[in-house]
Amino acid sequence: MAATVVHDPMSALAEVAVQTFDVVLTDIQMPGMSGLELLGELRSRAPGVPVAVMTAFASVDYAVEALRRDADEFLVKPVGAATLVEKIGALAAEGRRRREAAVPGETVLAVGAHPDDVEIGVGATLASHRAAGDTVVVLTLSSGSVGGEVNARRHEALAAAAVIGARLYLHDFEDTRLDPAGGLIRTIEETIREVAPTIVYTHSVHDRHQDHRAVHQAVQVAARRVPSLLCFQSPSATVEFRPDTFVPVDGFVETKLQMLAAFESQAHRDYMEPDLVRATARYWSRFGTGRFAEPLETVRIAALISGTGRAAGLAAADDGARLRHDETGGHR
Repeated sequence: MAATVVHDPMSALAEVAVQTFDVVLTDIQMPGMSGLELLGELRSRAPGVPVAVMTAFASVDYAVEALRRDADEFLVKPVGAATLVEKIGALAAEGRRRREAAVPGETVLAVGAHPDDVEIGVGATLASHRAAGDTVVVLTLSSGSVGGEVNARRHEALAAAAVIGARLYLHDFEDTRLDPAGGLIRTIEETIREVAPTIVYTHSVHDRHQDHRAVHQAVQVAARRVPSLLCFQSPSATVEFRPDTFVPVDGFVETKLQMLAAFESQAHRDYMEPDLVRATARYWSRFGTGRFAEPLETVRIAALISGTGRAAGLAAADDGARLRHDETGGHR
């Protein structure tokens, strides 16, 4: 059995974001975050992975909290080597069984014009998809040379994708001059053939930025056979952006902020500020459920997506919510 050893909880979460593990073994007393807090994070980010918690402090409180957080095993040191190998081996086998028995999830493709577009629009939604076990692919069509140094923006995009374990396809179409007929449609079609998405997220047509509108138009053509197509809000969206689907993202806004923090070259922009990101998600929740939501315009949506009960289920606004939005003018 191969093992990956890390020395702090944040490193463990980083590894879980980019690798699939059969089992996780953690101590309780660790720097920055306790093993019990790590257990809670693992349950949201890698829900099917068995977790064993180990401690030298035989405490009823620790045991109860580990049980409450759904630990698969609670071990009190000292633990003999043979016993540890036996228990961890059994949990690893259980982890493999769970993974093999898991129902295949959605395959999600998020298409953006520039680095950070997708993360701003649906970062929390993508994080919720990953927590539900869905495959997430980010397709960024320009390296964003007008907004910063190309290599820096490439590295930032890779770092942001790594936060949730998404695959990144990054192209180098000329920034501010994207054209559906200039290769965009073909490139998006090639990606769709390769990853076979069941859900596509992209820019809204109601946007001041010409690249965003171009990508929207290209996706409309390239994703014509994808079951679900929805459009997200960008900072440059116009007042004509009128969402009718509000994805509940409670528990995933902070992950979105981690993704946005990767874009250090864009940190000076107002719309990257954490308080504005949180406030925006809080505002849109008034039309959906929960305390935070991300808004989407629906082009089409497969019936199986709404109401599935998955962490990433798309919560379409009911008629009452839509009526309230129309009567109050919503965000307009």
